[in-house]
Parts: sequence; structure tokens; C-alpha cells
Amino acid sequence: AAGDGDSRDRRDARLRARGGFAARRLQARQAAADPELLEIELERARRERERLGAVNLRADEELTEVQTQHDGLVSERDDLIEAIRRLRTGIANLNREARERLAASFTTVDSHFRTLFEKLFGGGVAELQLTDSDDPLEAGLEILAKPPGKKPQSLSLLSGGEQALTAMALIFAVFLTNPAPICVLDEVDAPLDDHNVDRFCNLLDEMASTTDTRFLVITHNPITMARMNRLYGVTMAERGVSQLVAVDLEEAQSYLDVA
Repeated sequence: AAGDGDSRDRRDARLRARGGFAARRLQARQAAADPELLEIELERARRERERLGAVNLRADEELTEVQTQHDGLVSERDDLIEAIRRLRTGIANLNREARERLAASFTTVDSHFRTLFEKLFGGGVAELQLTDSDDPLEAGLEILAKPPGKKPQSLSLLSGGEQALTAMALIFAVFLTNPAPICVLDEVDAPLDDHNVDRFCNLLDEMASTTDTRFLVITHNPITMARMNRLYGVTMAERGVSQLVAVDLEEAQSYLDVA
């Protein structure tokens, strides 16, 4: 009996050392032998239950629903992250291809520009330069021109006629990279003197013979008109009534030659 008592005491000591739930079990067992202690323990248990609040019988179902929503949000997040990655990869590829194409096109345009500038000015040197950035997509464009007998200078320092010829060389340089079937020129010869108008017409003749492009030139300059193959004029014989007059200069010239 003494051995059983010692064993029970040791077990009780271990339960006390564990604390928490095990300690309450020990108190409940001790209270079972004392009605007053048992009532105290029951009251304490009631207060703990009230403190916990009402039992949510749908807690397990709600947990499942919340977990499902969480899994869905995680999946959507992963999809968005993957979409962003693909988008950034696509943008990087497009930028790389754009830089390569721009570099190739810039080289071609610069080559045409140098050649056309020399033809329009009867000499001189010009070039295109990318400025302000190492990235071609963000760089600016500077035009350096040296007409015959002058120092290299920027476009803004040239005279009006020189600026017009330089701009014309640049426009045609871009055009020649991918010539179109039709090219419309609206009074581009207006700021030019007679000598430069003749150079402009010579360039048009050369481009018309080396490309499949038809040039439609709107002009009031008689020198330019005389160099065209066909003229179209708009007249107003009566007020509010316009008439179109067409003249084939090559055919007219043949009549003159016969005469």
C-alpha cells in the first residue's frame, strides 16, 4: 500500500510539472473526492467555455471555403507573375529587334543622305549622327552639313535655300530605303533659286529612272513645269466652276520638232 502511495505521488508530481491541461486533470481528479472542490472546478470550466464563445459548427466548411479562395488567389497571382514575365520578355525582344532594325536603317539612310546631298549641292559633305543617348531608340538626330566652300555646321546655321536642299536630301534618303509607287511633292521647290531648282529636277529625273516611283509635283515654278512629262492645271473659266487642263509635254515637244 505504501508503494502504491509513493507511485501515485510521483505521478501527481509529473502531472503538476507538465502544467496546463494535465494540471487541470489533476485538479479535477482531486476535486472528485471533494464536492466543494468539484463545484469550483465545474464553475471554472463554465467560465472558460463562456469566454470561448459560441461554437461555430460550420468552422470546418468555412475553413475549406477560405482555403479554396486562398488557393485561387495564389493561382491568379502566379498567372499574373508569369504574364508579366512573358510581357517583359516580349518587350525586351521587340526593343532588341527595333534597335537592330533602326541601326541598319540609319546606316542605309545616312549613306543615301550623303550621296543625295552631294548631288543637290554639286559637292560638299553631310552626315547624320545619333545624339544624347547610347540607346538608338532614345537618341536624337543631328544633321551636319558642309556645302561646297563652307565649314561643317549644323542645319540651323545654313541659309534658307541650303536648309531646303538639305531637308530634301534627307526626305529622299528616307524614301529610297523603301520606295513607294507614288510620291507627292507639294511646292518643295518654292524656296530654291533657279540654279538649285535645276538640280532638284535633275535629281527627280534620276530617281524616276532608277525606281518604279511616279512623282506628282505641285509647283508654280516654270522651270520645274518645263522639266515634267505631263502638266495638269486647274482653271476657273466661270465663277465657281473649275476645269482641269492636261498637257503632255513630250507630245507637245514632238509637234514642235516636226514643225
